[in-house]
Amino acid sequence: MNAGFLNWIWHVKGSLRLAPEQTSDDVFERLAPLFRETGTSHKRASDSLTFQKKDPAAQDKMAVFENGVLQVEKGPTGAMLHYHLTSRALLFCFLAPLLFLGFAQITNLLATFEKPATEEASKKKPDQNTALPQNPIDKALGAPVPEKPKKKSAAEGQEKKHSPKSAYVFAGIFAVLYLVGRILEPRLVGALFRRKLQDQPALPG
Repeated sequence: MNAGFLNWIWHVKGSLRLAPEQTSDDVFERLAPLFRETGTSHKRASDSLTFQKKDPAAQDKMAVFENGVLQVEKGPTGAMLHYHLTSRALLFCFLAPLLFLGFAQITNLLATFEKPATEEASKKKPDQNTALPQNPIDKALGAPVPEKPKKKSAAEGQEKKHSPKSAYVFAGIFAVLYLVGRILEPRLVGALFRRKLQDQPALPG
């Protein structure tokens, strides 16, 4: 399978139309504060900017993206800003449900293999759920007869011993996180770039 076909999992691409008067220098000057955050390094070419992040700060608005390329292109309909960003956080949230589902399947297999052995062992053991005989002294004093312990089935004990429930719960949590992030993050970063490009540059003074 072509690896490029799977890039959509953790790659975010987008484009923004630029104002007619905006040049590459103006675009990257307005976006520059985003790439001066702690842990961020960037390199500027004539019409492009590449960046990398290592241990970004929590307040970094682009902390979810490890690296990316922004490029200004001029076309017949005007200039456009194209960006291509990658996020290992999205990749992790995509793979985590698969991992936990694998754990759940392993747990189910273990329970299936151990169930016959447990049932066979329970047949050979004496019945431990019967009530103990009452002590003669307790009986003479009028103490109540000990109640018979509640019988537990082998299936109940096996279910408690090997339960895939936790694995399914974590798989669901990470699946939701991925879906939310995959829908929300492209919109957030697009809105962030758009807002920066529309901000009026600070006047020297």
